[in-house]
Amino acid sequence: MSVSTVSRMLRQLGAKWRTPKPVVNCPWPRRRRQARLRQIRLTLASLSADEVAYYDHEIDIHLNPRVGRDWMLPGRRKLVVTPGRNAKHHVAGALAVDGDDLICVEGERKNTDLFLALLDELRRRNRSARRIHLVMDNDCIHSSRRAQAYLLEHAPLIQLHCLPPYCPDDNKIERVWLDLHANVTRNHRHANIYDLMLAVWTWLGDQAAEHGPAAKQRPSGGLPDRATAQNHGHWSCTPSHVPWN
Repeated sequence: MSVSTVSRMLRQLGAKWRTPKPVVNCPWPRRRRQARLRQIRLTLASLSADEVAYYDHEIDIHLNPRVGRDWMLPGRRKLVVTPGRNAKHHVAGALAVDGDDLICVEGERKNTDLFLALLDELRRRNRSARRIHLVMDNDCIHSSRRAQAYLLEHAPLIQLHCLPPYCPDDNKIERVWLDLHANVTRNHRHANIYDLMLAVWTWLGDQAAEHGPAAKQRPSGGLPDRATAQNHGHWSCTPSHVPWN
């Protein structure tokens, strides 16, 4: 069969040349996985007027850029300069199940402090709620001793619902993170983590405007001015430097 015949058949089938999606199979038996997902869906579908629910997840922002497909002119290949020494920050986010609210906080480390900062922001933004439901993965920062003590202190306000392992398609905020990487971190040319995080928060601020007039992003750390950050060799993000705070 000739190459032209194969090409014609592929066009007729609507086949596209795409990058495969790496996945990890859930170790749970199929019946157990489906039962947990069904339980979570029933909970979200039966919320009362004084209950709110969010999808929660954390994302790593690396200064070392993700390299992916991009538009290029014929005969010219785009160069992505890597920093040589990587730096990273972490963003924890919560997306309302109805898509009307998006809350994010930032930290230099992915730890319990980052998770508790997000819980504090959720409580601040939903002061009239009788119950706050969080659908999340089973990351260890969600079940640490400090996290359990926090949940006990504020019980029964915050209710956690853990997804089965390796089920990212059932956590809707993963779509936000995919778009963030596609629009900000992939093939980026920022020379330092400071400029990259400003680009991240700018994009998140634009997304917040699309998730309801009350939706805003709130970094949890403080941002020194650029000269101070350069002198001390560190960068972080601040409420005082973002217009939506």
